Amino acid sequence: MLIVPAQANPNQAFNVTLGGQQVQLAIYQTDYGLFMDVSVAGAPICNGVICENLNPIVREAYTGFVGDLVWFDTTGAGGDPIYTGIGAQYLLIYLEAADLAAAA
Repeated sequence: MLIVPAQANPNQAFNVTLGGQQVQLAIYQTDYGLFMDVSVAGAPICNGVICENLNPIVREAYTGFVGDLVWFDTTGAGGDPIYTGIGAQYLLIYLEAADLAAAA
């Protein structure tokens, strides 16, 4: 498990290495919630996924993405993330394949 260094910005895109993968993340706030795009080495894995507390972002093994991403509300209230709380109240967590196997 690893905390991904996302910032409290309404629109952001950055690169990070996760599970040996060169991952590009785009996180953006809309009137309908916070959304994410995930790519690996420039190839899209998933786009326009709504960010919800403890709901996996990638979800499907067929994408070839190793592990998964999940948002976590540190207050325990279980609220869905909004950009103003990123990095403080809402953490983006990378779950490695071993973390997912242990949870299954």
